[in-house]
Amino acid sequence: MVRVSVLNDCLNGIVNAERRGKRQVLVRPSSKVVIRFLRVMQRHGYIGEFELIDDHRSGKIVIQLIGRLNKCGVISPRYNVKSYEIESWVNRLLPSRGFGIIILTTSSGIMDHEEARRKNVGGKILGYCY
Repeated sequence: MVRVSVLNDCLNGIVNAERRGKRQVLVRPSSKVVIRFLRVMQRHGYIGEFELIDDHRSGKIVIQLIGRLNKCGVISPRYNVKSYEIESWVNRLLPSRGFGIIILTTSSGIMDHEEARRKNVGGKILGYCY
């Protein structure tokens, strides 16, 4: 099987485990983008702790689930978003105002849409989480 998107496989595994009521999930392979995406999710309280397992290949991640995640997904292709266009993407992707986050990759690193708006930076949309 060919992996098209490592981030998409990771998020689908998390959502499926969350819907089944699992307490933890093993995701492989890992990447820098996946780890930073998970850090943003953890900062907002959607997942618990996660641990990297180095298997001298591509690595694995064990994620503790806390039952707060409804849905998360990847936006492909990664659209360019200017800082003043973030609000229209929030209205398009999230179910309601003040509920959920959009995660962007910017020149200042991977961050959520609120932080990008505060810093007045745009970037490319990676995905969303609510």
